[in-house]
Amino acid sequence: MANLLLFVFLLLQVDIEEKIKNAPDRGYEIGVAIGTYLPFVVLVVIAYLLFFKFKNRKDLD
Repeated sequence: MANLLLFVFLLLQVDIEEKIKNAPDRGYEIGVAIGTYLPFVVLVVIAYLLFFKFKNRKDLD
């Protein structure tokens, strides 16, 4: 599973580098970076919150 995620990330990274290389100005570069990495950050935060929510459940004892 980790290899698949790494492969997908590397494919996206090439696309990001191409977009930034052809960016018309610095603002576009920042927007591409935020728009690319923000969904990953949000998913990690959601996974973290769900992990601790289910880890601390009392009804599983």
